[in-house]
Amino acid sequence: MTDAAPELSIVLPVYNEEENLPPLWQEIRDALDPTGLQYEAIFVDDGSRDRSAEIVREFRRRDPRVRLIKLKTNAGETAATDAGFKAVRGRHVVVMDADLQNDPRDIPAMLAHLEQWDAVTGWRVNRAAGDSWVRRLSSRIANRVRNSLSQETIHDSGCTFRAFRRECLRDLVLYRGLHRFIPTLLRMRGFRVLEVPVSHRPRRFGTSKYGIGNRALRAFIDLLAVRWMKDRQLRYEIAEELGGGAATQP
Repeated sequence: MTDAAPELSIVLPVYNEEENLPPLWQEIRDALDPTGLQYEAIFVDDGSRDRSAEIVREFRRRDPRVRLIKLKTNAGETAATDAGFKAVRGRHVVVMDADLQNDPRDIPAMLAHLEQWDAVTGWRVNRAAGDSWVRRLSSRIANRVRNSLSQETIHDSGCTFRAFRRECLRDLVLYRGLHRFIPTLLRMRGFRVLEVPVSHRPRRFGTSKYGIGNRALRAFIDLLAVRWMKDRQLRYEIAEELGGGAATQP
């Protein structure tokens, strides 16, 4: 890869995923190299306690398309996502999990939608193959509650496999936990967001970082914050404006 900015930046938050990273990086190359797309993969290590960062450094030694951002301590998925967003150079941006449950082969189709839409968010239509019935039921209930309070119609607000035009992220301000609500935050700013089906695969290595117990209450509080933001959003139309123009220095 030359010093020229790539067409695509892939942001991958990582927390203790040493076994998943080698097959994931291979899958990304298998999915994108045949397309001729110029891309970079930004692995954001969120204070992992295993060899995740070391593995990414080895990727980098072999392939300059790989970048590593290592956070000093575990700061959470929203922080890792935000750090990756601030480092992207591509015209388009994809964010995906590093646990192999997202399929990189979905990326080209997601990018194709960006010709008409500003952002694309995934909808895991085949969750029966990758999650237990408890997780599927809890997710279904959570989606209904979130849509009711946030006044949205998103089928899968828990899916963080997404693609964006880079300008969507320019002034995006995230707070802890709000990575789940990025589609809503973008719609509040007038961007067009499309939900599309994506593959969902069983976890092969490691364990999930989230469960019903450690996420339900926190997500509900975050949802109330998003609802407050929507209710307090400024809404006005200018009827007339005289004068103005660029300000000049005296």
